[in-house]
Amino acid sequence: MAILIEELSIFEYDSLAILKNGTVMSQLRSSRLWSLSLGIILLCVLPSLSWQCMQATTVMNVEQAAILNQLLMAQVVYLGETHDRPADHRAQLEIIQALYKKQPKLAISMEMFQRPFQDPLNRYLAGQITETQLQQQTQYLQRWGFNWEFYAPILRFAKQHRLPVVALNTPTEVTKKVSRQGLEHLTSADQQYIPPLAEIDTTNEAYRQKLKTIYEQFHPGSASEDGFERFFAAQVLWDETMAEKIAQTVAQQPDRLVVVVVGKGHIEQGYGIPSRVLRRLKADQALKSTFRQYSVYLNPTQEEKAIANPPVADFFWTDLGI
Repeated sequence: MAILIEELSIFEYDSLAILKNGTVMSQLRSSRLWSLSLGIILLCVLPSLSWQCMQATTVMNVEQAAILNQLLMAQVVYLGETHDRPADHRAQLEIIQALYKKQPKLAISMEMFQRPFQDPLNRYLAGQITETQLQQQTQYLQRWGFNWEFYAPILRFAKQHRLPVVALNTPTEVTKKVSRQGLEHLTSADQQYIPPLAEIDTTNEAYRQKLKTIYEQFHPGSASEDGFERFFAAQVLWDETMAEKIAQTVAQQPDRLVVVVVGKGHIEQGYGIPSRVLRRLKADQALKSTFRQYSVYLNPTQEEKAIANPPVADFFWTDLGI
């Protein structure tokens, strides 16, 4: 898979290879390189890779069974993936199936679909359109582009069991505009599927510094402060947009367990989505004293496990097939 970074300010950290100024870079260490796929442009068609369909295993070890019992106590569970890693998608399906057996009131929220395309998702789940039509009507290839079979088993499971699937992501056009021009240039039309600008909180200094370190790796000696600020604003907008929809789902359906399928960079150390969901639900008097959420880091490296203060996630999950 080849991905071109637009204006060297938009990144996809989970891919096997990244093109920088048209030149293939070697795979980057996953402990530092996140799922921050801001407005990536798939200028090369994804090759016809012979991925096997994701099928969840039925065997879990004692530690995984204990994790599942903990997850069942939450109202939101984040399953943080590396987008192009099949083992992560097997684990996601396995966890969703196991949670459903004990808590059939699930809602599945997915970064892979952008918020303007909720209606096609609903029509697919209702049996009104096919998977092919769903891909076309959500512009899946253009807006996400990773192998469809990574996510199709989750959608089929949701359809089979009549579970809602929530489109989370910010429209590509909006994140691209912010990364180029800044939040202040968004029009009323641009803001239709994002939170009010007053809710885009860029004050987390630890998150800022973490992203700045990564940003500077791609701009050695030439990184501008303005360019980074636009990049950071776009990333936070992305987090806030998904957090808003998750919080709305919890508030509207408090009896459901919301499972979030998302890139791990959006949940690492709680800086991205989780802290912003918590901020919103703390303002809800009916939920602030009872709300609980957990993050699961799928197939972590030893370096990722060693991240502390705060830890990278609440739980680690390793696919037994690796």
